[in-house]
Amino acid sequence: MKVLIINGSPRVGGNTAIALQEMEKIFAAEGIETETFQIGNQDIRGCIACNTCYKKGSCVFDDIVNAVAPKFEACDGLVIASPVYYGSANATLIAFLDRLFYSTGFDKTMKVGASVVVARRGGLSATFDELNKYFTISGMPVASSQYWNSVHGREAGEAAQDAEGLQTMRTLARNMAFLIKSIALGREKYGMPEREPFERTDFIR
Repeated sequence: MKVLIINGSPRVGGNTAIALQEMEKIFAAEGIETETFQIGNQDIRGCIACNTCYKKGSCVFDDIVNAVAPKFEACDGLVIASPVYYGSANATLIAFLDRLFYSTGFDKTMKVGASVVVARRGGLSATFDELNKYFTISGMPVASSQYWNSVHGREAGEAAQDAEGLQTMRTLARNMAFLIKSIALGREKYGMPEREPFERTDFIR
């Protein structure tokens, strides 16, 4: 079993990384492999709605989005993490996620998703909600914790002082591991949920 982790911070080894490392320790103890991509410091442009991905099966911009796509398809769970900028996620991360989710046509149903947000003070819950939308539009169960999945810290290393935040990360990882394992057992015994043909309703014709 494997969890793919996307670190949307531009700062290598920063407070977002501290939060994620707390999760990685629990995943290792639970026998779940992890792979982390730091994308917040990369040059990633946004989606241009060209729909080339429908024809070729990958994004027209051949960058880290296309490199991560097969790893996303193969993983059992996805963690996306971001620092908070103006009550929102890092714009580079959003550009990455827009293109990753839009350009990948594989079924994401029952891959477990979790979002993690880090801030000096405010904007955490708004960013948390923003990131969770990628999961809930894709049939992905959302892992929760003992509190909203957030850690506080501004200067380098300050997140290590947020004892409650780090405990929240550990609880989140344990809950996510439980969901991944439970879904694997459920798939084996009961199969996947039935899917109806997609019913598209446009109101402007």
